Amino acid sequence: MSRDFDVLIVGAGAIGTTMAALLLARGQTGAGRVALIAERMPGGAASMAAASAGAASPSAASAGVVPAGADWDLRVFALSRASQRLLRLAGAWPLLPAQRMFAYERMCVWDAGGAPGGAGSLSFDCAQLGEPNLGHIVDGRALGQACLKAALGAGAVLIEGSVQALRVDESEARIRLADGRDLGARLLIGADGGDSKTRELLGIETAGHTYHQDALVAHVRTAKAHESTAWQRFLPGGPLALLPLADGRSSIVWSVAHAEAQRLRALDAPAFGAALEAASDAVLGEIELSTEVASFALHLKYALDYVRPRAVLLGDAAHAVHPLAGQGLNLGLLDCASLAQVLEAARGDPALLGEPRLLRRYERWRKSENLAAAAALDGLERLFSSSQPLLRRLRSAGLGAVGRLPLLKRELALRALGLAGDVPALLKYEDAAS
Repeated sequence: MSRDFDVLIVGAGAIGTTMAALLLARGQTGAGRVALIAERMPGGAASMAAASAGAASPSAASAGVVPAGADWDLRVFALSRASQRLLRLAGAWPLLPAQRMFAYERMCVWDAGGAPGGAGSLSFDCAQLGEPNLGHIVDGRALGQACLKAALGAGAVLIEGSVQALRVDESEARIRLADGRDLGARLLIGADGGDSKTRELLGIETAGHTYHQDALVAHVRTAKAHESTAWQRFLPGGPLALLPLADGRSSIVWSVAHAEAQRLRALDAPAFGAALEAASDAVLGEIELSTEVASFALHLKYALDYVRPRAVLLGDAAHAVHPLAGQGLNLGLLDCASLAQVLEAARGDPALLGEPRLLRRYERWRKSENLAAAAALDGLERLFSSSQPLLRRLRSAGLGAVGRLPLLKRELALRALGLAGDVPALLKYEDAAS
């Protein structure tokens, strides 16, 4: 079966679905027919698709809403203000359950040789910036479901299938699914993650390196309240972050060497909690695990090109960075906003959606921004994981120095919020915020 669309998006995660919703909800790009290709149908997707087509309203569970009583997903994301604005424009932000997000107000970062709030530390407070918060910690499962629901509600078509082959040229992009279906579009978007099959089939090479680290993730209860604060300690083996959740717990992201990750995961819950308490400098007191501990390998990977004729890459398909600053998803969402802004030149003429000059404009914009962010995060990881005495003294002094320079500190905070730098115009205005 052959079927044509204006835009085909491979990948139905948060990036792909946000891009679909943004193209359709804004209606300023000429993309009237958008399809999402999912290798596996997301949970609740069939019921959501039926509801968006006018069928009877499904139950909360089948509609993809996180069931009451279900625990937070082990994957949580720290969303910036810019990401919040984008998700609101895409129609996804209002669909996020209030109990699955938490606005944090402060952040404290310190080196292993320093102390939180003391020498060798750096703190940010939303009150000092005149902002309502520093961002939101959001449940990954709830985010994915909200973005999918927004995309389907805006008119996107969800197609289950595995891409086996593709062809792009100056006139169109065509993909063939494993079951033989043939789909064509004026523009193909690869948003299928770090191991992108789309990127591979387009013949786009990558560069980067592994960090020889795993990130351990879990949710924990702590003796002390998290005080709406995100805490991060830089250790020789990698950074440890404790992110505040709405129910009083904290979510951890602990980067350690592969062997150490295996050792820690083999510990029983009390022993793991004790190790975590020591690693966090007991900033939140005694720690108790409340979930299992999961892990994933860390690497830096970036595509050497972002575009081909009639094709473009977004999110982790184009760049994967160290999670030490929680910027991975935020960078991907900025990709979505930038591409949407560039494609506004195709308004009224869908044939322009895959215009090479437009795609190259997106590539120049986002590739430079993403490479700069990747280099900065990679440099920070190398600096703070070094055990050289001189570097330890320099980084500790550096954190303290930034804290004493209000203008520099404010610029860093605004960049983390996504409100400074080369920000897409559609994210600069308060009417896109809360």
